[in-house]
Amino acid sequence: MNRIDMTTYGLQKNSFSLSSEYQELYQIGRVTVQERNVYRLVTCKGERLAELSGRLRHSIQSPLGFPAVGDFVTVRADDVDGHALIQEVLPRKSLFVRKSAGTSRTEQVIAANIDTVFICMSLNGDFNLRRLERYLAVVWSSGARPVVMLTKADLCAAPESCIHEAALLSAGTDVIAVSSLSEKGYEAVLPYIQPGKTVAFTGSSGVGKSTLINHLLGENRLLTNGLRNDDNGRHTTTRRALFLLPQGGMVIDTPGMRELGLWEADDGLNRSFADVELLTASCRFRNCTHTVEPGCAVQKALSDGTLLPERWVSYQKLTAENRYAANGDTYLQQKKQKFKVIALDNKNTAKRKEHLS
Repeated sequence: MNRIDMTTYGLQKNSFSLSSEYQELYQIGRVTVQERNVYRLVTCKGERLAELSGRLRHSIQSPLGFPAVGDFVTVRADDVDGHALIQEVLPRKSLFVRKSAGTSRTEQVIAANIDTVFICMSLNGDFNLRRLERYLAVVWSSGARPVVMLTKADLCAAPESCIHEAALLSAGTDVIAVSSLSEKGYEAVLPYIQPGKTVAFTGSSGVGKSTLINHLLGENRLLTNGLRNDDNGRHTTTRRALFLLPQGGMVIDTPGMRELGLWEADDGLNRSFADVELLTASCRFRNCTHTVEPGCAVQKALSDGTLLPERWVSYQKLTAENRYAANGDTYLQQKKQKFKVIALDNKNTAKRKEHLS
């Protein structure tokens, strides 16, 4: 069997400090596909299926502890019969996480060890600045670099206007537009595809992620569907998977997301709303509520038009959502305790009045 150079899969020589004895007993693999409790890995000896070892499974305290596509893990070097057993998830340089869909307050790992995340939005009806703010906050929080990719530019009457709006909203983030009509339509993506680097594509269903990845792979490996009658694409990707690209580098495809809830995205919100954060820090009073106080920088910016009302509302909404998702149970307990104290005070006050009368 031909040995695989793991540096092509992003493993750097000094990425992990493993002792020579440890390296003799274990191999490092990278997760390329995750399906339920089974993982597909690539190691220096080739591809293999793997499951979690009992020790690792019982040590995991939260969903963040489970391996995800893009993770580097260790398996026993002599584990050749049946599925390999994943012994450890190695430290991550980035982790793309969202709040689980629905009402549960748990986190869900999308992928790990990504260098660049392309936030894909199509220009034929999917373009939404408020959704873009949400994606930027999540990606910045992951530790990866976001790039805004506006797809299906050929279906938009004024793509330049959308590019300008996205650029204003995402200062410090590259914004590119792509089209599938010609071979040159995807050239703007190529500078981000580098040997040893991992990129990921995320966005709503039907924005053209699978079509773009097929183009980069040079073959139709991922299923794609045409447009529906409303000009939107159909949902096709159903799992996360990592692919090695012929031009070097790796790409992770993710299913289209109907929900992208924030999870401990404080850093991401600070980055994606840096202009608003600067305003809130510039108010005369430290505890300013940004409503009626004199010297409020936020209200001044809203009045003179330097801060759009919809961006301010979006900032408030995402900040509250992030706080609630991470500390919802604590918040509800504190609120319940607060009203219990108020109710008790009211009861005692009523008793005192009754006694005095």
